[in-house]
Amino acid sequence: MNKPLLLLLCVLLASCTRSYKICGHSSYSKMDGYVIQLKTLQGGEWVGLDSAEIVHGEFAMNGRLDSLCMAMLFIKDTPILPVVLEKGQIDIDISNNHTAASGTPLNNALYHFFDKQHRLEAKMSELEITYSNNTAAYGGSNITQQHLDEKMDLLLQEMNTCVHSFILEHADNVLGPNVFMMLCGSLPYPIITPEIQVILDDAPCSFKKNWMVAKFIKEAEENKVALDESVHLSADAELLYQ
Repeated sequence: MNKPLLLLLCVLLASCTRSYKICGHSSYSKMDGYVIQLKTLQGGEWVGLDSAEIVHGEFAMNGRLDSLCMAMLFIKDTPILPVVLEKGQIDIDISNNHTAASGTPLNNALYHFFDKQHRLEAKMSELEITYSNNTAAYGGSNITQQHLDEKMDLLLQEMNTCVHSFILEHADNVLGPNVFMMLCGSLPYPIITPEIQVILDDAPCSFKKNWMVAKFIKEAEENKVALDESVHLSADAELLYQ
């Protein structure tokens, strides 16, 4: 192979890879000596990419990937926090009041989204406490209950809009499908709720072809068929006993 062609090949190969560097800090002194594991989900199983020991509250990892990748930091078998492996230095902070990945565009976007979610969840918790206190003090009057229900509905709408907008904004990168699966993970089993249906209706085809999303849709459709059959059998059984 001549030198110009070899040089061009090297440049092309280098452009196809991404270097990431993780610099982590933990304020928990008891975490010293623990090993942080970096894993990514492949075919439904967590596969290890790297690991590092926490020494004096610090740990570091680095590597190269062919494309952007969503990963998870683990201690033993316990997931600590999700992180996007992308070009640049990724700063990990594990502390009492703040656990986050930052320093790169997608990690910044992901944890800004998480922070907004947490603020909305805190408002919902405060509202529930207010409702409980008012119920204890005033016996749960209809006016008070209606007012608090209206405020809760507004917060739920804001939360749904927040999730919906974030997933669609990042439908074509690793964040959209992964946050979608986090949303689906709160369900008892795969099922397409009205909220999820709206996301799927608005999302591009590339999003629905993602292997995780496609797998969820397939399982949800199978569950719907099984549920419909169960309802029909129950109805038929009732008719027999009438």
